[in-house]
Amino acid sequence: MPRSIQDILDHADQLAERFENLDPADAVEIPVEEYLLQRAVIARARTEQQLLDAVATARSAGVSWQKIGTLLGTSAQAAQQRYSAALESA
Repeated sequence: MPRSIQDILDHADQLAERFENLDPADAVEIPVEEYLLQRAVIARARTEQQLLDAVATARSAGVSWQKIGTLLGTSAQAAQQRYSAALESA
């Protein structure tokens, strides 16, 4: 199921908050596979944020949606649909 960039970032923020507020007495060991999955989710969120920042910078510099879409390996319309709402709310 596709998730929005904001969903991914919110989830990463939730994981970070859980980590920061963790009481070692309440800690539960998790399998390595789950830990690796959690790390991948955080890495994906960071990458998505970097991509969003790069798209915002490109748009601010006047780069067309056509060029952005080409660089992302998609159409201009798909790039605009995916990122324009996030750029407007940022």
